[in-house]
Amino acid sequence: MSLAAELAQFPPKKDMLLTIGVFDGVHLGHRQLIARLTELAREQGCSSGVVTFRQHPQEVLAPKTRLPFLTSLDRRIELLKKEGVDEVIALSFTPELASLKPRQFLEKLQEHLRMRGLVIGPDFALGQNRQGDTAALRRLGREMDFSVTVVPPVTIKGKVVSSTAIRKALAEGDVERVQNLIGRPFRLQGKVISGAKRGAGLGFPTANLEISPHQALPAEGVYVSQAHINNHTYAAMTSIGQRPTFGESQRLVESYLLDYQGDLYGKELAVDIIEHLRGEIKFDSPEKLKAQIAKDVKRGTAILKSRGDS
Repeated sequence: MSLAAELAQFPPKKDMLLTIGVFDGVHLGHRQLIARLTELAREQGCSSGVVTFRQHPQEVLAPKTRLPFLTSLDRRIELLKKEGVDEVIALSFTPELASLKPRQFLEKLQEHLRMRGLVIGPDFALGQNRQGDTAALRRLGREMDFSVTVVPPVTIKGKVVSSTAIRKALAEGDVERVQNLIGRPFRLQGKVISGAKRGAGLGFPTANLEISPHQALPAEGVYVSQAHINNHTYAAMTSIGQRPTFGESQRLVESYLLDYQGDLYGKELAVDIIEHLRGEIKFDSPEKLKAQIAKDVKRGTAILKSRGDS
């Protein structure tokens, strides 16, 4: 589908103020920018819109350096709308789009979305070879009659909040830092699929999540978590790893839901990762693993109760 055809799927009700980007993770920096966008839109009597992309631009521009995503497109749209955005316009990032010069792309936004202004971060750039930096956009704004508002980044302890920083903290298993950067627990979501039922054999039946291979995951280990299904929340323990005790090598995400009764197979499960409990360990026997899991559940329950989450 062409860019024009995709844009035509989002006919605006009135003039729009837009921001543009991947917004992977919808972190604190994104949320500050969006808060400014929605504030200006209300003041100017416009709709607020986020133009995002179905693929990360790196998949087209540098396919060998593919980045794992923090949030799926559906989750990203959900989070952006929770921030009060009127419209989320998801476009395919294609070679056609990447080849457009800044003016060409902006003309299409004016034509199809009635763009009246852009709200961007200081390092933002668009168009072929990132030619549309802040200075170029301000010049084009004067020529094409749209405003450009630059929102400063959010910093924590002197470091800019970014999706790159979140991926790094996640890979290190530092989920506390991840939560500080995104302003909420990191969430994994997927359909519950059938597994080897080893957890059930140990007395701790687990829900095995079908996770996209492109999803960013925390470092391997055991995490205190909360699982959400059918508008109910359950204390949970989540293991991310390869189950070395059983000599397996496939990376799995499996959660043991405390106090849950029923069949989860085929259902969508969302799991919020709360705290790193321990790394992945190879035990000498299933019995020793079972004893450790019991200790993990006891510790995890105490942690959630101390937080007021259980």
